[in-house]
Amino acid sequence: MIIDRQENITVITQENVSLGKFIEKLKESYPNVQKDHLILNLLSLSNLSANDLMEFLEISRDHRGTKKSFVIVANNINFNDIHDDLVVTPSLKEAYDVIEMEEIERDLDF
Repeated sequence: MIIDRQENITVITQENVSLGKFIEKLKESYPNVQKDHLILNLLSLSNLSANDLMEFLEISRDHRGTKKSFVIVANNINFNDIHDDLVVTPSLKEAYDVIEMEEIERDLDF
């Protein structure tokens, strides 16, 4: 797992480990990044399904409940099958755009 912090946004990139190991490491390191907006870069996983992303649902809900963004980046997935409470984009640029839009919405009290 590679953690890259830029101002108030932390990008966590999945290395060559299983999704289960990545989730385990994410939970271990979460206290260190919980005050930042999070982007989970899962682009290296080619056999990812919408069902696999459900593993992130609880942490996503908790994180978003603290008024921080939680965005998953995955491009080999059927976006129609993704749970409504998960924010998933096909690229890192779009993940940053989502965070920017969500910050504007929070500033405007939407």
